[in-house]
Amino acid sequence: MEDRYKFLILLGAFLGAYFIPFESLDVQKAVLESFYMLQDYAQKHVLLCLVPAFFIAGAISVFVSQAAVMKYLGPAANKCLSYSVASVSGTVLAVCSCTVLPLFAGIYRMGAGVGPASAFLYSGPAINVLAIVLSAKVLGWQIGLARAIGAVVFAYIIGLLMAATFGKEEKAKQAICMPPPEEPKRKLWQDTVYMASMVGILVFANWGKPMETEGFWYAIYAAKWYVTGLFGLLFGYTIVRWFGAKRIPTVITGIVVLLLALIFPGWPLLPFSAGIAGVVWVTKASSEETKSWIDSTWSYALMIAPLLLGGVLVAGFLLGMPGTDNGIIPSRWIAALVGGNGFFANFFASIVGAFMYFATLTEVPIVQGLLGAGMGKGPALSLLLSGPALSLPSMLVIRSILGAKKAFVFIAYVIILSTIAGMVFGWITG
Repeated sequence: MEDRYKFLILLGAFLGAYFIPFESLDVQKAVLESFYMLQDYAQKHVLLCLVPAFFIAGAISVFVSQAAVMKYLGPAANKCLSYSVASVSGTVLAVCSCTVLPLFAGIYRMGAGVGPASAFLYSGPAINVLAIVLSAKVLGWQIGLARAIGAVVFAYIIGLLMAATFGKEEKAKQAICMPPPEEPKRKLWQDTVYMASMVGILVFANWGKPMETEGFWYAIYAAKWYVTGLFGLLFGYTIVRWFGAKRIPTVITGIVVLLLALIFPGWPLLPFSAGIAGVVWVTKASSEETKSWIDSTWSYALMIAPLLLGGVLVAGFLLGMPGTDNGIIPSRWIAALVGGNGFFANFFASIVGAFMYFATLTEVPIVQGLLGAGMGKGPALSLLLSGPALSLPSMLVIRSILGAKKAFVFIAYVIILSTIAGMVFGWITG
Protein backbone atom coordinates (compact mmCIF):
# COMPACT_ATOMS: atom_id res chain seq x y z
CA MET A 1 0.00 0.00 0.00
CA GLU A 2 1.33 3.38 -0.97
CA ASP A 3 2.20 5.86 1.76
CA ARG A 4 -0.50 8.32 0.73
CA TYR A 5 -3.22 5.70 1.22
CA LYS A 6 -1.83 4.81 4.62
CA PHE A 7 -1.89 8.50 5.49
CA LEU A 8 -5.49 8.88 4.31
CA ILE A 9 -6.56 5.88 6.38
CA LEU A 10 -4.84 7.26 9.47
CA LEU A 11 -6.31 10.71 8.83
CA GLY A 12 -9.80 9.26 8.41
CA ALA A 13 -9.47 7.23 11.61
CA PHE A 14 -8.29 10.31 13.50
CA LEU A 15 -11.10 12.54 12.21
CA GLY A 16 -13.67 9.86 12.99
CA ALA A 17 -12.38 9.37 16.52
CA TYR A 18 -12.28 13.15 17.02
CA PHE A 19 -15.64 14.20 15.58
CA ILE A 20 -18.05 11.24 15.75
CA PRO A 21 -20.53 11.92 18.58
CA PHE A 22 -20.25 8.60 20.38
CA GLU A 23 -22.48 9.91 23.17
CA SER A 24 -25.42 9.76 20.72
CA LEU A 25 -27.63 6.69 21.14
CA ASP A 26 -28.02 6.35 17.36
CA VAL A 27 -24.24 6.34 16.89
CA GLN A 28 -23.82 3.79 19.68
CA LYS A 29 -26.39 1.51 18.00
CA ALA A 30 -24.61 1.92 14.65
CA VAL A 31 -21.23 1.05 16.19
CA LEU A 32 -22.70 -2.02 17.89
CA GLU A 33 -24.42 -2.95 14.62
CA SER A 34 -21.12 -2.84 12.76
CA PHE A 35 -19.67 -5.42 15.15
CA TYR A 36 -22.81 -7.54 14.92
CA MET A 37 -22.38 -7.53 11.15
CA LEU A 38 -18.70 -8.41 11.48
CA GLN A 39 -19.60 -11.30 13.77
CA ASP A 40 -22.31 -12.49 11.38
CA TYR A 41 -19.83 -12.33 8.50
CA ALA A 42 -17.20 -14.23 10.49
CA GLN A 43 -19.66 -16.93 11.55
CA LYS A 44 -21.33 -17.50 8.19
CA HIS A 45 -18.76 -16.68 5.52
CA VAL A 46 -15.12 -16.80 6.57
CA LEU A 47 -14.64 -20.54 7.13
CA LEU A 48 -17.10 -21.77 4.51
CA CYS A 49 -16.62 -19.12 1.81
CA LEU A 50 -13.41 -17.15 2.09
CA VAL A 51 -10.99 -19.84 3.23
CA PRO A 52 -11.85 -22.30 0.40
CA ALA A 53 -11.71 -19.38 -2.04
CA PHE A 54 -8.21 -18.48 -0.81
CA PHE A 55 -7.09 -22.08 -1.37
CA ILE A 56 -8.54 -22.07 -4.89
CA ALA A 57 -6.86 -18.74 -5.68
CA GLY A 58 -3.54 -20.10 -4.41
CA ALA A 59 -4.00 -23.22 -6.53
CA ILE A 60 -4.67 -21.12 -9.62
CA SER A 61 -1.42 -19.24 -9.05
CA VAL A 62 0.72 -22.36 -8.47
CA PHE A 63 -0.85 -25.24 -10.39
CA VAL A 64 -2.62 -23.62 -13.36
CA SER A 65 -0.18 -22.72 -16.10
CA GLN A 66 -0.05 -19.14 -17.27
CA ALA A 67 -0.25 -20.44 -20.83
CA ALA A 68 -3.67 -21.99 -20.11
CA VAL A 69 -4.99 -18.78 -18.53
CA MET A 70 -3.71 -16.74 -21.46
CA LYS A 71 -5.20 -19.19 -23.97
CA TYR A 72 -8.74 -19.01 -22.59
CA LEU A 73 -8.91 -15.67 -20.74
CA GLY A 74 -5.94 -13.63 -21.98
CA PRO A 75 -6.15 -10.37 -23.93
CA ALA A 76 -5.54 -12.19 -27.24
CA ALA A 77 -8.03 -15.01 -26.58
CA ASN A 78 -11.11 -15.44 -28.73
CA LYS A 79 -13.65 -13.02 -27.25
CA CYS A 80 -16.63 -15.34 -27.60
CA LEU A 81 -14.70 -18.14 -25.90
CA SER A 82 -13.11 -16.05 -23.15
CA TYR A 83 -16.28 -14.23 -22.09
CA SER A 84 -18.31 -17.43 -22.25
CA VAL A 85 -15.77 -19.22 -20.05
CA ALA A 86 -15.77 -16.31 -17.57
CA SER A 87 -19.57 -16.16 -17.40
CA VAL A 88 -20.07 -19.92 -17.14
CA SER A 89 -17.45 -20.09 -14.38
CA GLY A 90 -19.38 -17.50 -12.43
CA THR A 91 -22.63 -19.41 -12.92
CA VAL A 92 -21.08 -22.60 -11.58
CA LEU A 93 -19.53 -20.90 -8.54
CA ALA A 94 -22.57 -18.84 -7.47
CA VAL A 95 -20.69 -17.14 -4.63
CA CYS A 96 -21.12 -13.78 -2.88
CA SER A 97 -19.34 -10.57 -3.91
CA CYS A 98 -16.57 -11.09 -1.35
CA THR A 99 -15.91 -14.79 -1.95
CA VAL A 100 -15.31 -14.25 -5.66
CA LEU A 101 -12.48 -11.79 -4.99
CA PRO A 102 -9.64 -14.24 -4.26
CA LEU A 103 -10.59 -16.20 -7.39
CA PHE A 104 -10.67 -13.02 -9.45
CA ALA A 105 -7.28 -11.97 -8.08
CA GLY A 106 -5.86 -15.37 -8.98
CA ILE A 107 -6.88 -15.40 -12.64
CA TYR A 108 -6.13 -11.69 -13.16
CA ARG A 109 -2.62 -11.94 -11.74
CA MET A 110 -1.99 -15.02 -13.87
CA GLY A 111 -2.53 -12.98 -17.02
CA ALA A 112 -6.28 -12.94 -17.70
CA GLY A 113 -7.41 -9.90 -19.65
CA VAL A 114 -9.23 -7.19 -17.75
CA GLY A 115 -12.33 -7.84 -19.88
CA PRO A 116 -12.79 -11.57 -19.17
CA ALA A 117 -11.60 -11.08 -15.58
CA SER A 118 -14.23 -8.34 -15.07
CA ALA A 119 -16.91 -10.56 -16.62
CA PHE A 120 -15.94 -13.28 -14.14
CA LEU A 121 -15.91 -10.77 -11.27
CA TYR A 122 -19.47 -9.70 -12.07
CA SER A 123 -20.91 -13.09 -13.01
CA GLY A 124 -19.69 -14.97 -9.92
CA PRO A 125 -22.09 -13.36 -7.43
CA ALA A 126 -24.67 -12.03 -9.89
CA ILE A 127 -25.54 -15.15 -11.91
CA ASN A 128 -26.75 -17.39 -9.10
CA VAL A 129 -29.25 -19.94 -10.42
CA LEU A 130 -30.90 -20.56 -7.06
CA ALA A 131 -31.17 -16.82 -6.33
CA ILE A 132 -32.75 -16.18 -9.72
CA VAL A 133 -35.28 -18.98 -9.19
CA LEU A 134 -36.03 -17.64 -5.71
CA SER A 135 -36.46 -14.12 -7.15
CA ALA A 136 -39.02 -15.41 -9.64
CA LYS A 137 -41.00 -17.30 -6.99
CA VAL A 138 -40.96 -14.60 -4.32
CA LEU A 139 -40.86 -11.36 -6.32
CA GLY A 140 -42.70 -12.48 -9.45
CA TRP A 141 -41.67 -14.14 -12.71
CA GLN A 142 -41.12 -10.79 -14.41
CA ILE A 143 -38.39 -9.69 -11.97
CA GLY A 144 -36.89 -13.19 -11.95
CA LEU A 145 -36.67 -13.32 -15.75
CA ALA A 146 -35.36 -9.76 -15.98
CA ARG A 147 -32.70 -10.52 -13.36
CA ALA A 148 -31.58 -13.65 -15.20
CA ILE A 149 -31.32 -11.89 -18.58
CA GLY A 150 -29.73 -8.76 -17.10
CA ALA A 151 -27.08 -10.66 -15.14
CA VAL A 152 -25.96 -12.75 -18.11
CA VAL A 153 -25.94 -9.80 -20.51
CA PHE A 154 -24.17 -7.54 -18.00
CA ALA A 155 -21.32 -10.03 -17.59
CA TYR A 156 -20.57 -9.75 -21.30
CA ILE A 157 -21.18 -6.01 -21.62
CA ILE A 158 -19.14 -5.02 -18.56
CA GLY A 159 -16.27 -7.23 -19.70
CA LEU A 160 -16.32 -5.78 -23.21
CA LEU A 161 -16.56 -2.21 -21.89
CA MET A 162 -13.61 -2.74 -19.54
CA ALA A 163 -11.55 -4.23 -22.38
CA ALA A 164 -12.46 -1.32 -24.68
CA THR A 165 -11.75 1.30 -22.01
CA PHE A 166 -8.31 -0.09 -21.18
CA GLY A 167 -7.45 -1.46 -24.61
CA LYS A 168 -3.97 0.08 -24.81
CA GLU A 169 -2.99 -1.33 -21.44
CA GLU A 170 -4.33 -4.72 -22.52
CA LYS A 171 -2.13 -4.74 -25.61
CA ALA A 172 0.90 -3.90 -23.49
CA LYS A 173 -0.06 -6.66 -21.06
CA GLN A 174 -0.38 -9.11 -23.94
CA ALA A 175 3.17 -8.33 -25.06
CA ILE A 176 4.57 -8.71 -21.54
CA CYS A 177 2.57 -11.72 -20.38
CA MET A 178 3.10 -14.10 -23.29
CA PRO A 179 4.57 -17.11 -21.48
CA PRO A 180 7.28 -19.31 -22.95
CA PRO A 181 6.32 -22.84 -23.98
CA GLU A 182 6.36 -25.19 -21.03
CA GLU A 183 5.86 -28.88 -20.43
CA PRO A 184 2.87 -29.40 -18.11
CA LYS A 185 3.51 -31.55 -15.05
CA ARG A 186 0.09 -33.15 -15.28
CA LYS A 187 -2.55 -33.75 -17.89
CA LEU A 188 -5.24 -31.13 -18.31
CA TRP A 189 -8.01 -33.43 -17.09
CA GLN A 190 -6.09 -34.09 -13.86
CA ASP A 191 -5.80 -30.39 -13.08
CA THR A 192 -9.48 -30.01 -13.99
CA VAL A 193 -10.60 -32.75 -11.59
CA TYR A 194 -8.43 -31.29 -8.82
CA MET A 195 -9.85 -27.77 -9.26
CA ALA A 196 -13.39 -29.15 -9.61
CA SER A 197 -13.06 -30.94 -6.25
CA MET A 198 -12.27 -27.66 -4.49
CA VAL A 199 -14.98 -25.77 -6.37
CA GLY A 200 -17.45 -28.50 -5.39
CA ILE A 201 -16.52 -28.08 -1.72
CA LEU A 202 -16.96 -24.30 -2.00
CA VAL A 203 -20.31 -24.49 -3.80
CA PHE A 204 -22.06 -27.17 -1.74
CA ALA A 205 -20.73 -26.08 1.66
CA ASN A 206 -22.43 -22.74 0.99
CA TRP A 207 -25.60 -24.04 -0.62
CA GLY A 208 -28.39 -21.81 0.70
CA LYS A 209 -31.59 -23.07 2.27
CA PRO A 210 -34.58 -22.53 -0.05
CA MET A 211 -37.84 -21.16 1.26
CA GLU A 212 -39.75 -24.39 0.58
CA THR A 213 -39.15 -27.57 2.56
CA GLU A 214 -39.57 -29.97 -0.35
CA GLY A 215 -38.65 -30.28 -4.00
CA PHE A 216 -35.41 -30.43 -5.96
CA TRP A 217 -33.63 -27.44 -4.41
CA TYR A 218 -34.43 -28.53 -0.87
CA ALA A 219 -33.23 -32.06 -1.64
CA ILE A 220 -29.85 -30.64 -2.66
CA TYR A 221 -29.76 -28.54 0.51
CA ALA A 222 -30.59 -31.54 2.68
CA ALA A 223 -27.72 -33.52 1.13
CA LYS A 224 -25.23 -30.64 0.95
CA TRP A 225 -22.81 -31.95 3.58
CA TYR A 226 -22.80 -35.45 2.13
CA VAL A 227 -22.00 -34.03 -1.29
CA THR A 228 -19.35 -31.76 0.26
CA GLY A 229 -17.81 -34.81 1.92
CA LEU A 230 -17.65 -36.66 -1.40
CA PHE A 231 -15.85 -33.73 -2.99
CA GLY A 232 -13.52 -33.72 0.02
CA LEU A 233 -12.65 -37.39 -0.63
CA LEU A 234 -12.01 -36.60 -4.28
CA PHE A 235 -9.78 -33.71 -3.25
CA GLY A 236 -7.80 -35.91 -0.88
CA TYR A 237 -7.29 -38.50 -3.60
CA THR A 238 -6.09 -35.96 -6.15
CA ILE A 239 -3.51 -34.25 -3.94
CA VAL A 240 -2.02 -37.61 -2.95
CA ARG A 241 -2.18 -39.22 -6.37
CA TRP A 242 -1.14 -36.31 -8.58
CA PHE A 243 0.37 -33.59 -6.39
CA GLY A 244 2.77 -35.48 -4.16
CA ALA A 245 0.95 -35.05 -0.84
CA LYS A 246 1.95 -37.58 1.83
CA ARG A 247 -0.53 -40.37 2.43
CA ILE A 248 -0.35 -40.70 6.23
CA PRO A 249 -1.18 -37.04 7.09
CA THR A 250 -3.93 -37.09 4.46
CA VAL A 251 -5.49 -40.29 5.84
CA ILE A 252 -5.26 -39.01 9.44
CA THR A 253 -6.99 -35.79 8.39
CA GLY A 254 -9.77 -37.75 6.69
CA ILE A 255 -10.31 -39.94 9.77
CA VAL A 256 -10.47 -36.93 12.11
CA VAL A 257 -12.96 -35.15 9.84
CA LEU A 258 -15.15 -38.27 9.62
CA LEU A 259 -15.11 -38.82 13.39
CA LEU A 260 -16.04 -35.21 14.11
CA ALA A 261 -18.87 -35.40 11.57
CA LEU A 262 -20.24 -38.55 13.24
CA ILE A 263 -19.80 -37.37 16.83
CA PHE A 264 -21.09 -33.82 16.25
CA PRO A 265 -23.63 -34.15 13.39
CA GLY A 266 -25.22 -30.82 14.22
CA TRP A 267 -21.93 -28.89 14.09
CA PRO A 268 -20.65 -29.13 10.51
CA LEU A 269 -18.15 -26.32 11.07
CA LEU A 270 -16.12 -28.59 13.38
CA PRO A 271 -15.19 -31.20 10.76
CA PHE A 272 -14.91 -28.46 8.13
CA SER A 273 -12.42 -26.54 10.29
CA ALA A 274 -10.51 -29.75 11.01
CA GLY A 275 -10.33 -30.34 7.27
CA ILE A 276 -8.86 -26.87 6.72
CA ALA A 277 -6.24 -27.41 9.43
CA GLY A 278 -5.48 -30.80 7.96
CA VAL A 279 -4.93 -29.38 4.48
CA VAL A 280 -2.42 -26.89 5.90
CA TRP A 281 -0.61 -29.72 7.70
CA VAL A 282 -0.60 -31.99 4.65
CA THR A 283 0.64 -29.32 2.25
CA LYS A 284 3.37 -28.08 4.59
CA ALA A 285 4.60 -31.65 5.19
CA SER A 286 4.63 -32.70 1.53
CA SER A 287 6.24 -31.56 -1.73
CA GLU A 288 7.73 -28.18 -2.60
CA GLU A 289 4.84 -27.66 -5.00
CA THR A 290 2.23 -28.04 -2.26
CA LYS A 291 4.27 -25.80 0.05
CA SER A 292 4.21 -23.12 -2.65
CA TRP A 293 0.45 -23.58 -2.86
CA ILE A 294 -0.10 -22.89 0.85
CA ASP A 295 2.29 -19.93 0.74
CA SER A 296 0.35 -18.44 -2.19
CA THR A 297 -2.92 -19.04 -0.35
CA TRP A 298 -1.58 -17.20 2.68
CA SER A 299 -0.46 -14.24 0.56
CA TYR A 300 -3.98 -13.86 -0.85
CA ALA A 301 -5.45 -14.05 2.65
CA LEU A 302 -3.15 -11.29 3.89
CA MET A 303 -3.95 -9.12 0.89
CA ILE A 304 -7.74 -9.47 0.91
CA ALA A 305 -9.01 -10.39 4.39
CA PRO A 306 -8.08 -7.13 6.23
CA LEU A 307 -9.79 -4.99 3.59
CA LEU A 308 -12.89 -7.17 3.61
CA LEU A 309 -13.28 -7.18 7.38
CA GLY A 310 -12.68 -3.43 7.59
CA GLY A 311 -15.22 -2.87 4.84
CA VAL A 312 -17.79 -4.99 6.66
CA LEU A 313 -17.36 -2.84 9.77
CA VAL A 314 -17.89 0.37 7.80
CA ALA A 315 -20.87 -1.03 5.89
CA GLY A 316 -22.46 -2.18 9.14
CA PHE A 317 -21.99 1.24 10.71
CA LEU A 318 -23.49 3.09 7.73
CA LEU A 319 -26.35 0.81 6.70
CA GLY A 320 -26.67 -1.83 9.42
CA MET A 321 -27.31 -5.50 8.87
CA PRO A 322 -29.79 -6.34 6.10
CA GLY A 323 -33.33 -6.17 7.44
CA THR A 324 -32.51 -3.94 10.43
CA ASP A 325 -32.78 -0.21 11.01
CA ASN A 326 -29.76 0.24 13.28
CA GLY A 327 -27.27 1.78 10.84
CA ILE A 328 -26.45 5.46 10.97
CA ILE A 329 -28.50 5.80 7.74
CA PRO A 330 -32.08 4.67 8.55
CA SER A 331 -33.51 2.11 6.13
CA ARG A 332 -36.80 4.06 6.01
CA TRP A 333 -34.94 6.88 4.26
CA ILE A 334 -33.83 4.44 1.59
CA ALA A 335 -37.34 3.01 1.17
CA ALA A 336 -38.74 6.53 0.74
CA LEU A 337 -36.24 7.34 -2.01
CA VAL A 338 -36.81 4.30 -4.24
CA GLY A 339 -40.52 4.69 -4.94
CA GLY A 340 -41.62 4.94 -8.57
CA ASN A 341 -39.54 4.12 -11.63
CA GLY A 342 -37.83 7.40 -12.40
CA PHE A 343 -34.14 7.97 -13.00
CA PHE A 344 -33.32 9.06 -9.47
CA ALA A 345 -35.10 6.09 -7.85
CA ASN A 346 -33.25 3.61 -10.06
CA PHE A 347 -29.92 5.39 -9.72
CA PHE A 348 -30.25 5.59 -5.94
CA ALA A 349 -31.24 1.91 -5.71
CA SER A 350 -28.19 0.96 -7.80
CA ILE A 351 -25.86 2.94 -5.54
CA VAL A 352 -27.39 1.58 -2.33
CA GLY A 353 -27.19 -1.96 -3.71
CA ALA A 354 -23.57 -1.43 -4.72
CA PHE A 355 -22.53 -0.33 -1.23
CA MET A 356 -24.62 -2.77 0.83
CA TYR A 357 -23.33 -6.24 1.62
CA PHE A 358 -25.68 -9.08 0.67
CA ALA A 359 -24.94 -12.64 1.69
CA THR A 360 -26.07 -15.17 -0.91
CA LEU A 361 -29.89 -15.21 -1.26
CA THR A 362 -30.49 -12.51 1.39
CA GLU A 363 -31.17 -9.87 -1.24
CA VAL A 364 -34.50 -11.51 -2.15
CA PRO A 365 -36.34 -11.08 1.19
CA ILE A 366 -34.81 -7.59 1.57
CA VAL A 367 -36.18 -6.50 -1.81
CA GLN A 368 -39.49 -8.17 -0.94
CA GLY A 369 -39.71 -5.97 2.16
CA LEU A 370 -38.78 -2.84 0.20
CA LEU A 371 -41.42 -3.62 -2.43
CA GLY A 372 -43.95 -3.87 0.37
CA ALA A 373 -42.78 -0.46 1.61
CA GLY A 374 -43.46 1.15 -1.77
CA MET A 375 -40.34 0.43 -3.82
CA GLY A 376 -40.90 0.45 -7.59
CA LYS A 377 -40.23 -2.65 -9.70
CA GLY A 378 -37.55 -0.83 -11.69
CA PRO A 379 -35.47 0.13 -8.63
CA ALA A 380 -35.98 -3.40 -7.30
CA LEU A 381 -34.31 -4.81 -10.42
CA SER A 382 -31.58 -2.16 -10.25
CA LEU A 383 -30.77 -3.21 -6.70
CA LEU A 384 -30.82 -6.92 -7.62
CA LEU A 385 -28.36 -6.34 -10.47
CA SER A 386 -25.90 -4.13 -8.60
CA GLY A 387 -26.24 -5.45 -5.04
CA PRO A 388 -25.02 -9.06 -5.24
CA ALA A 389 -22.17 -8.09 -7.59
CA LEU A 390 -20.71 -5.34 -5.41
CA SER A 391 -20.40 -4.25 -1.79
CA LEU A 392 -18.31 -1.71 0.08
CA PRO A 393 -15.91 -4.44 1.30
CA SER A 394 -15.48 -5.83 -2.22
CA MET A 395 -14.86 -2.34 -3.64
CA LEU A 396 -11.88 -1.89 -1.33
CA VAL A 397 -10.37 -5.19 -2.48
CA ILE A 398 -11.10 -4.55 -6.17
CA ARG A 399 -9.19 -1.28 -5.91
CA SER A 400 -6.19 -3.06 -4.40
CA ILE A 401 -6.19 -5.60 -7.26
CA LEU A 402 -7.08 -3.48 -10.30
CA GLY A 403 -5.95 -0.08 -9.10
CA ALA A 404 -8.13 2.91 -8.33
CA LYS A 405 -8.86 3.90 -11.94
CA LYS A 406 -9.99 0.49 -13.21
CA ALA A 407 -11.91 -0.21 -10.01
CA PHE A 408 -13.80 3.08 -10.29
CA VAL A 409 -14.68 2.40 -13.93
CA PHE A 410 -15.86 -1.14 -13.16
CA ILE A 411 -18.07 0.09 -10.30
CA ALA A 412 -19.42 2.92 -12.46
CA TYR A 413 -20.34 0.51 -15.27
CA VAL A 414 -22.23 -1.76 -12.86
CA ILE A 415 -24.18 1.18 -11.39
CA ILE A 416 -24.95 2.81 -14.76
CA LEU A 417 -26.07 -0.42 -16.44
CA SER A 418 -28.17 -1.39 -13.40
CA THR A 419 -29.84 2.03 -13.50
CA ILE A 420 -30.63 1.75 -17.21
CA ALA A 421 -31.96 -1.79 -16.84
CA GLY A 422 -34.20 -0.72 -13.97
CA MET A 423 -35.61 2.23 -15.89
CA VAL A 424 -36.35 0.08 -18.97
CA PHE A 425 -37.91 -2.65 -16.82
CA GLY A 426 -40.00 -0.09 -14.92
CA TRP A 427 -41.21 1.40 -18.20
CA ILE A 428 -42.15 -2.02 -19.60
CA THR A 429 -43.96 -3.24 -16.49
CA GLY A 430 -45.41 0.13 -15.52
